[in-house]
Amino acid sequence: MKIGLALGGGGARGLAHIPMLQVLDELGIRPYRMAGTSIGAVIGAIYASGVNGSAIRAGTDRMLIKDGDTLKEILARKDALASIRLLDIDFLGNALFKGDAFVDFLYRQILTKTFEELQIPLKVVATDFWDSTQVVFDRGDLLKAIKASMGLPGVFSPVHMDGMTLIDGGCVNPLPHDILGDCDVVIAVNVMGRLENREGRKSPTAFRAVLETFNIMQRTIIAEKLTKCPPAIYIEPDISNVDLLEFHKAPEIYAQAEKAARELRKRLLALRTGDGLKGG
Repeated sequence: MKIGLALGGGGARGLAHIPMLQVLDELGIRPYRMAGTSIGAVIGAIYASGVNGSAIRAGTDRMLIKDGDTLKEILARKDALASIRLLDIDFLGNALFKGDAFVDFLYRQILTKTFEELQIPLKVVATDFWDSTQVVFDRGDLLKAIKASMGLPGVFSPVHMDGMTLIDGGCVNPLPHDILGDCDVVIAVNVMGRLENREGRKSPTAFRAVLETFNIMQRTIIAEKLTKCPPAIYIEPDISNVDLLEFHKAPEIYAQAEKAARELRKRLLALRTGDGLKGG
């Protein structure tokens, strides 16, 4: 059977994709095709280039500075300093971060430069800002497409490519399971998580209001697409208390994703038993 895997956007919550990839690896299941938006495109590209789920998790853990790390411990770990350099602040531009440092870090994890070199075919979704349309990349410059897909307005700078101004794919398709129509079984992983009221029902800060407004829009799009084009397997890790850039909460994210990973394993085993699903 041709297995399609769609990985959605969600900022730091996208680290919850990694335990799902580990489940596929444990069961010997190799996707026929993948699709990703924003952080889903990032994680998807690393995986599609030939890095397994456990290796992605290990690399992420080496890089991230976690709660409780002392300055001495941070300075002793060269990889951890990379997470400081990822905050590539664009003081004179039109966003908080240029995104270049983040893409440079990703380049060291991804084993290919182009879509054509990937071991698993991948589709990456971005948004044409001026035309308000979906743009799907599946060939050419891989990293530039990823940078476009993760261009959250006001946070990362837009990407100018092929005459288009490209921003985050979550504006049009935050969970792109519907572009995997040539697959027999589509697995969609939604890592948007839950909206929390940390302000005690008071008005949110301006920055949080902007981010959550974008998240509300994405959740609405996902819900609508699920009714019109439901995937065979839909997985939604219950991620809470994690904001867009809180990558240092990786251990907490992994722990919250465990239940969903067990559910995915159960669904895949049932599918294998009932329909002859094979790995590889």
